[in-house]
Amino acid sequence: MTHDDDMRVYIAGQWHARNDAARIAVIDPYSESAVCHIAAGTSADVDLAVAAARQAFDRFSRSSVADRLALLRRILALLEQRAEAFAQAMVTEMGVAIGFARASQVPFALEHVRVQIDTLERFAFLTPQQGYATVKEPIGVCGLITPWNWPLYQITVKVAPALAAGCTVVLKPSELSPLSAALFAQVMHDAGTPAGVFNMVGGTGEVVGAAMAAHPDIDMISITGSTRAGVLVAKAAAVTIKRVVQELGGKSPNLFLDDADFETGVAKGVLAGMRNAGQSCSAPTRMLVPQARLAEVEQLAAAAAASIVVGNPHDEHTIMGPIANGAQYARVQAMIARGIAEGARLVCGGPGLPDGIEHGYFARPTIFSNVTPEMTIAREEIFGPVLAIMPYRDEDHAIEIANSTVYGLGAHLQSADQDRARRVAGRIRSGQVHINYPAWNGNAPFGGYKQSGNGREYGAFGLEEFLETKAIVGY
Repeated sequence: MTHDDDMRVYIAGQWHARNDAARIAVIDPYSESAVCHIAAGTSADVDLAVAAARQAFDRFSRSSVADRLALLRRILALLEQRAEAFAQAMVTEMGVAIGFARASQVPFALEHVRVQIDTLERFAFLTPQQGYATVKEPIGVCGLITPWNWPLYQITVKVAPALAAGCTVVLKPSELSPLSAALFAQVMHDAGTPAGVFNMVGGTGEVVGAAMAAHPDIDMISITGSTRAGVLVAKAAAVTIKRVVQELGGKSPNLFLDDADFETGVAKGVLAGMRNAGQSCSAPTRMLVPQARLAEVEQLAAAAAASIVVGNPHDEHTIMGPIANGAQYARVQAMIARGIAEGARLVCGGPGLPDGIEHGYFARPTIFSNVTPEMTIAREEIFGPVLAIMPYRDEDHAIEIANSTVYGLGAHLQSADQDRARRVAGRIRSGQVHINYPAWNGNAPFGGYKQSGNGREYGAFGLEEFLETKAIVGY
């Protein structure tokens, strides 16, 4: 983005300059300097975007499945062509290591579009029954609020099913990672998305997000973010009785049953918890292990953490770049200090910058052991490369610890016995349970129990969230 390009919003099929708007600096977390400024959108911008989406809805909601499939395929092709530009943008805006951006951030984002194409090809919008028919119809104008940690991924996981359903959208990307969002808006434009079907207004949650949540002409809000933000959105949305789908915080357990493969599993668990610098809502940040294996697990975990190359996110050898922004860096440092103060045993890492690094929002890969369920680092989402190892007495105690959280988004489970693993998985209160580190699956429904949210994303379940169910009796 150049200085001339960044003060803009995308409404009704056009970029609109907002040079007089308040400016929000976009900070590169590696250099700690501003790379550009974006326009802080206003409630007036939201009104314009919603009006455009409302006007476009009548026609787009009645568009053929074939037309929507063709649009999604054009979007996917452009995303594939511009994959490297997206990867580079994410390195700049949120410090993700370039290798991880290329291997995970971008491909997984594209997979959400691909999965919605596959889903739409076989989805039944009309189902005749005995004496009636059920019809699935687009819910209307959708407000999409996305976070900074997986910026493109969280956009495509919402925009693709919304378009597949026949909805029109207003997107508010995170003001902390807006570069990839601007590239995405350009993809939507170049793919020939009908004017008003996709609109984007950047800015803060307090202004733009709040205006969207309360807007009487928005029929649905889908938000990925903190539980605190989800509560605020739900309260504002309640006045107009709109649908609210929330994918919020997590404190995911990684439960090692006593028959698990500790030799390889512990290292995989450390890397899973710390991928994307630990900035994933479903990161398995609580490692639950038998009390008798605690010393062994500490040794294996420390060795895995030591293998993580922390440094310049532009370097292809780097595994972990900086924390994405200054506020999050400060939180991670405060939580590491809290863990020490509350008596958890520091296995490796700790406060401050990693050795040999003099600038950037870098955190040390940090592992605590002998962590108990009442400690802050076991209860609160840290969103950084901080792992809590928690010993348990027996299987029932392990499940009790796994469920001793207000969250319930993801969980991991390690066992050599598949039947046992399935049985234990059935007792974990979580929207997803991963047994023995399976491959990521863009069709498997994703969403939370308890304070991790409501509703589901991915695949057919994600598409369903953007649809209303109508019964035609006497069909």
